[in-house]
Amino acid sequence: MEATVILPILKKKLAFLSGGKDRRSGLILTIPLCLEQTNMDELSVTLDYLLSIPSEKCKARGFTVIVDGRKSQWNVVKTVVLMLQNVVPAEVSLVCVVKPDEFWDKKVTHFCFWKEKDRLGFEVILVSANKLTRYIEPCQLTEDFGGSLTYDHMDWLNKRLVFEKFTKDSTSLLDELALINNGSDKNQQEKDRSMDLNFLPSVDPETVLQTGHELLSELQQRRFNGSDGGVSWSPMDDELLAQPQVMKLLDSLREQYTRYQEVCRQRSKRTQLEEIQQKVMQVVNWLEGPGSEQLRTQWGIGDSIRASQALQQKHEEIESQHSEWFAVYVELNQQIAALLNAGDEEDLVELKSLQQQLSDVCYRQASQLEFRQNLLQAALEFHGVAQDLSQQLDGLLGMLCVDVAPADGASIQQTLKLLEEKLKSVDVGLQGLREKGQGLLDQISNQASWAYGKDVTIENKENVDHIQGVMEDMQLRKQRCEDMVDVRRLKMLQMVQLFKCEEDAAQAVEWLSELLDALLKTHIRLGDDAQETKVLLEKHRKFVDVAQSTYDYGRQLLQATVVLCQSLRCTSRSSGDTLPRLNRVWKQFTIASEERVHRLEMAIAFHSNAEKILQECPEEPEAINDEEQFDEIEAVGKSLLDRLTVPVVYPDGTEQYFGSPSDMASTAEHIRERMKLVNLKRQQLRHPEATITES
Repeated sequence: MEATVILPILKKKLAFLSGGKDRRSGLILTIPLCLEQTNMDELSVTLDYLLSIPSEKCKARGFTVIVDGRKSQWNVVKTVVLMLQNVVPAEVSLVCVVKPDEFWDKKVTHFCFWKEKDRLGFEVILVSANKLTRYIEPCQLTEDFGGSLTYDHMDWLNKRLVFEKFTKDSTSLLDELALINNGSDKNQQEKDRSMDLNFLPSVDPETVLQTGHELLSELQQRRFNGSDGGVSWSPMDDELLAQPQVMKLLDSLREQYTRYQEVCRQRSKRTQLEEIQQKVMQVVNWLEGPGSEQLRTQWGIGDSIRASQALQQKHEEIESQHSEWFAVYVELNQQIAALLNAGDEEDLVELKSLQQQLSDVCYRQASQLEFRQNLLQAALEFHGVAQDLSQQLDGLLGMLCVDVAPADGASIQQTLKLLEEKLKSVDVGLQGLREKGQGLLDQISNQASWAYGKDVTIENKENVDHIQGVMEDMQLRKQRCEDMVDVRRLKMLQMVQLFKCEEDAAQAVEWLSELLDALLKTHIRLGDDAQETKVLLEKHRKFVDVAQSTYDYGRQLLQATVVLCQSLRCTSRSSGDTLPRLNRVWKQFTIASEERVHRLEMAIAFHSNAEKILQECPEEPEAINDEEQFDEIEAVGKSLLDRLTVPVVYPDGTEQYFGSPSDMASTAEHIRERMKLVNLKRQQLRHPEATITES
C-alpha cells in the first residue's frame, strides 16, 4: 500500500508511529481518538499501512499500543481495542488505554477487558496520562502524554511520501535500466531495435539519484529520537530498514546508471558515427556529382577581358556553392578528429577511412577550383596584356600614318625619340604577351589531369588556337609597324640631315660674313717695311684659303640639301636664299681680298724700292744717277696713297672702306714719311757738296 493512495486518510492522523519504544524495545503505536466519531474503516486502513512499515524483526518484539481515549467515548475505545485483535493480534503485547479525567465506570470497564483478555491475546490496561510513565519512559512519549519525544505528523508524512516516491521511482527505474542494459548484450540489430523502442527511461536518473542522496542524508543526520534538536519522523530509522534500503537502491541505481551511461555513450557514438557517415556521403556525392559536373562544363577562357571577367564571376558562383559543402567538411573533420582522440579501437579504422575519403574528395575538388581560378586569372592577365599591346600598336600606327611636318631638326629628333620609345614599349609588351601566353598554354596543357576522365582535347585546342592566334596577330602587327618605323626613321634622319645641312650652310654664310668683316676692319696694316708687308701678304693668303674653304663647305652643304630634298620630294625652305647670300658674301670677300692683295703688293714694291735706294752706298755712282728708280718709287707711293682713299665697291654698288679714317691716315702718313726719305736721298745724290756743307 502506498501513502499516496490513502493520503487523505493519513492526513487525519487516526494513528501514528511516533518512534518511541517501550521497555522491551517494542514500537509504540499511538491511536489518538477524538470527540468526533472515528471511522473504523479508515482507522483499519491506517493501521494496516503503519504496521506494514516496520521490519519483521521489529514486529517480533511486539507493539505497545496507546489508545488515547481522553476525548472519546468508552464504546469507541472498546471498539478500537477489539479491532486491534483483527488487525495486529500477534504483534500487540500491551494496550494502554489512556482514560479521561472524568473516569468511566470502573466496574464496567474492568470487567469488560478482563472478560476479553484470553480472547484478545494481549493485555489491556486503563491508565491516566500522568501514570503512563510507569510503563513507558518519558523520553519515548510524545508531549501529548507528558513526554519529551518530538513528533510532527505532517513532516513525517511528507518524508514518507518522499521515501515511497524514491522507492517506487528507483525500483521502476532499475527495471527500465536493467531492460535497456540487458538489451545492449544482444546482437547489433536486436539492440538497435530495442533501443529505438524504449531507449529513454520514464524518469530522469539524475533526478532520482539526487533525491535518493538527499533522502539518505536526512536519514543519516536526523534520528528518530531527535537528539539533534530537530524534527523527527521516527519510523524510518535503521531498524525500519529505511537507510539500508535507500543505500541499497542508490548502489543499484548507480551501478545500472553507469552501465546505462555506457550504453548511451555507445549508442550516441554509433548514432554520431552513422550521422557522420551519412553527412560524409552527402558531401562526397555532391562534390563528385553536381559539383564536378559544374566544373566539367566550364572549360573556356574567353576571348577578351570582359569575357574572362564573366567567366570569373560564374566561377565565383560555383565556388560559393562549394564553400557551403567545404564548411560541412570542416565541421565533419573536427567531429571525426574528436572521435579519433577518444581512442575507441573498434571505430578507428572506420573513422580514418571516412576521414581519408572525405579529405581526398574535398582536396581534389578544392584543387580543381583553385586550378580553374588560376587559369581564369592567367587568361584575364593575358587578355589585359593583349589589349594594352593592341592599344600601343594602334597608337604607334596612328603616329606613323600622320605625315611628318616638323619645324626644325630638334622637333624631328624629339619625334624620332618618341617613335623609338613607342617601338621599344611595343617590344616589351609583346615579350610580356608571349610570357603570359606561354604560361597560360602550360596551364591548359595540365587541364586534363583534373578532368575526371573527360576528353577536353577539343576544348583545349580551341583555347590553344585562340592564344596562339592572338600572339601571332600581335607579332604581325608589330612587324608591320617595325617596317613602317624603319621607313619613317630613314625619312626623319634624312630630314634631320637636311635641316643640319641648311643650318650648317647658313652658318657658313655667317662665318664668311665674319671673315669679310674681319678683313675690312682688322686687316688694314700695310707694314712698315717690305719684310713685314710680305708677312702680311702671306697671312692674307692663308686667310683667303680659310674663306675659300668656308665657301666651298657651304656650297657642298647646299648641294647636299638639293639631293636630300629630291630624295624627300620636298622643297628646301632655306637653301633657296642661302645660296645667293653665300655667293654675294663670297663675291664681296673676293673683291675685298683682291683689293687687299693689290695694296699689299704695291706696298711691297714701294718698300722694296725705297729700302733699296735708302740702303745704297754713295760709292756706287751708277745707282746714284738712276733717276728712273726715284720716279718709280714716287709714282708707286702716290698710287698707294691714292688707293688708300678709294673704297671697295661691290657689284651691288655698295662701298666699304678698309679700317677707319684714322687707321688709313696713319698708314698714309707712314708712306709719306718713307717718300720724304726717298726724296731726301735723291737730293743727296744729286748735290753731295750741298749736303756736306749743310752737315
